[in-house]
This record gives sequence, C-alpha cells and structure tokens, in this order.
Amino acid sequence: MRRQTKPPWSQRAPFLGGGTPDSHAWSRYHIRYYPMTLLLIAFEMEMMFMYPWAVVFVEKGMKAMMEMGMFLAILSVGIVYAWREGVFKWQ
Repeated sequence: MRRQTKPPWSQRAPFLGGGTPDSHAWSRYHIRYYPMTLLLIAFEMEMMFMYPWAVVFVEKGMKAMMEMGMFLAILSVGIVYAWREGVFKWQ
C-alpha cells in the first residue's frame, strides 16, 4: 500500500486572492451581540409557552394563572440578574 501524503500548504490554504489571511474568520463577530441574542431567545421561549397557555387558561382558570406567574417570575429573575451584571450595556 502506498502512503498518501498531505498536499502542500499552498493547496490547503483558504483562497484569498493569493494572499494569506490576516485574521481568523471568527474575529470579526463582536461578543456584544451574544447577550442580546440570548435575551431574544429567552423572550421567544416565553412566547412559545404563552400561546398554548392561553388555550389551557380557559379550562384550568386560576391554577394556570399561578403557573404562568411562576414561569414569568423565573424569567424575570434571569433578566434582572443579567441587567445587574451589565450585560445590556453597549460599549
């Protein structure tokens, strides 16, 4: 069996008009967008649970209201914690 060799670096390097890249591809994404993305996901999850809850609320009444209150309280604690940590401050 013949051992396969790796192609030279010039063939393995990403194509960039003949030059080598100055920075990594992920370096252009600033970290400040991630907390806002997590906040958006938290609110989207909240809405995902509130739509079916509205249907169940008619049947269950006050019990469903207390369950949704606990759910919103847990989310609020997370948002208040993030706020106190300074996650929502743009620099």
